[in-house]
Amino acid sequence: MESGSEKWNFKGNKGLNASAISVRRVYNMIRNSINNNENNNYKHVVGLCRVDPTDNPLFRTAPVAPDAVATAAHSFNFNGYPPTAGLPDAKRAIANYLSSDLPYQLSPDNVSLTLGGTQAIDIILPALARPGANILLPRPGYPQYDACAACCLLEVRYFDLLPERGWEVDLNSLEALADENTVAMVIINPSNPCGNVYTSQHLNKVAETARKLGICVISDEVYGYVAYGNNPFVPMGVFAPTVPVITIGSLSKRWLVPGWRIGWIATMDPHGILQKTGIKTNIISYLEITSHPPTIMQAAIPQILERTDGDFHLKNLNIMREAANKFYDVCKGIPCLTCPHKPEGAMAAMVKINFSQVKDIVDDMDFCVKLAKEESVLLLPGVTVGLKNWVRISLAVDPSELEEGLSRIKAFSLRYAKMS
Repeated sequence: MESGSEKWNFKGNKGLNASAISVRRVYNMIRNSINNNENNNYKHVVGLCRVDPTDNPLFRTAPVAPDAVATAAHSFNFNGYPPTAGLPDAKRAIANYLSSDLPYQLSPDNVSLTLGGTQAIDIILPALARPGANILLPRPGYPQYDACAACCLLEVRYFDLLPERGWEVDLNSLEALADENTVAMVIINPSNPCGNVYTSQHLNKVAETARKLGICVISDEVYGYVAYGNNPFVPMGVFAPTVPVITIGSLSKRWLVPGWRIGWIATMDPHGILQKTGIKTNIISYLEITSHPPTIMQAAIPQILERTDGDFHLKNLNIMREAANKFYDVCKGIPCLTCPHKPEGAMAAMVKINFSQVKDIVDDMDFCVKLAKEESVLLLPGVTVGLKNWVRISLAVDPSELEEGLSRIKAFSLRYAKMS
């Protein structure tokens, strides 16, 4: 090949731009709009975009957690590579933790350790993918599923969540989407981004629908037990006798350590269907070609799960409940925003922009960029999570910051209000 020739045998995949829909990319773009603006009166930035509980100084992990990591490190027993699916003691501790609210007992073989919930998604979807297959995702939902599906050529079909019914799954629309090539559906409970917690009755209907369609349920429970409203958290695994369930879990949110990157995949399948169909084998196969959580962190898991004081979790739930109450009450006084459902779990809420009441703003992205430039408040545009002209607001911030951010949002909405 001659020097300078433009004849190359490779080129970028034009159909793949996975990060275009990522929270991180949108966050960086909106954050940079403040950096490039000189007319914001140098207000400090109020970050209501990322859901990172460590941004809130009131949130600190349980004292047992760093002690457990230090103990593992000082033992010098965990400096090598871990087994493919994780340390046996860590798997056993997670199996026991998850089994506490199930009608059956999980074994360590049901559990695989991952680098946070994100890697769990990146393993499960390829394990299910085959030529022509499709997966049913909630709208709104978590964009990592969309990105991973694009990477493994798994067709995505979206079912709606119903805000007027507490963000329940629209089961009728879900059934209409499925066909013989549908392999799974995803539910997120407690919900990021919606802030709802599903009732046991609704989850039972989801399980019955999935069984009817012949698909498994991927239950994203990264926010498991972060429920502070009227509905208690019920694991989807309760309904595994009806339909095979693949659960995604993590220490990140309940223990306030997202940077530790400790997650897991748990197959909840009393009838062994996931084993018979080869899905469990595929999951292990993907684990064999990917990175693992640090061995030291895995070694700390049993102590963290078994010795954390219940008061630690209760304190954090009380903080989130106060934040949700404050947010919901103040939001009612912001003319252009409507929150259809008071947050009951997780650490965020979805809010609708009423464009009939504002001028000179074209969509949710425009709303968030202008808000950032003029008020130094960061929100996540709803289009990022699949719901155009809504915004997601993080509640995992200091109460004073939440109050300040909502005050600036109200001032911004009044500035752009249509004159009657």
